[in-house]
Amino acid sequence: QVQLVESGGGLVQPGGSLRLSCAASGFSFDWYTIGWFRQAPGKEREGVSCISSRGESTNYADSVKGRFTTSRDNAKNTVYLHMTSLKPEDTAVYYCAADRGDEYFDGVIGCGDMDYWGKGTLVTVSS
Repeated sequence: QVQLVESGGGLVQPGGSLRLSCAASGFSFDWYTIGWFRQAPGKEREGVSCISSRGESTNYADSVKGRFTTSRDNAKNTVYLHMTSLKPEDTAVYYCAADRGDEYFDGVIGCGDMDYWGKGTLVTVSS
């Protein structure tokens, strides 16, 4: 049974940090690109970051560049999203998703049509 389980969300003050985890099971994790996405209340889902199957290539949305870092530990079947300098506009439900194979666009890893999705973890940035 394929599972992606996000954890680490919560309430944090502006300027604070959080680390999200995405634990995978039921598929060959190290064959998959992993993306982080988020959906804020009343808004469409947007891509946050993308990491290639072996972790050598990453890509970020402009809104989080320099503040968020994604990494993965294939031995633990886990991907992380380290978020710093958090802003109220980062408030959203964060999802991880898996896409079989690595697709590059102009030399940059991309997260297109994802095969599997987690159920999400809520991040609230508020004072």
